[in-house]
Amino acid sequence: MPRQTLSQAKKHPSLISCFIFIGAGSTGAACHVLCLAFFNPDVSWARSRPWNKLSPSDQYSVNADYSKLKKEGSSRAKWTCSSNTV
Repeated sequence: MPRQTLSQAKKHPSLISCFIFIGAGSTGAACHVLCLAFFNPDVSWARSRPWNKLSPSDQYSVNADYSKLKKEGSSRAKWTCSSNTV
């Protein structure tokens, strides 16, 4: 496979820049994904449950069941247009 790639690059020199940019982009994307996986605070590789150790000052979100919430106001949506065209 590398031998075929080198022979194509020798026949068509314009492919060299294409190989360089695709290689650099692939390497950059892989490094970015690895940085997100290892250094993002939202990702936990621990087998324990880290959400039990949250303090009151930590920011977190809770999934809510919106079907049980009480509706306020009328059931029909009232749309208003506030554009002032002169």
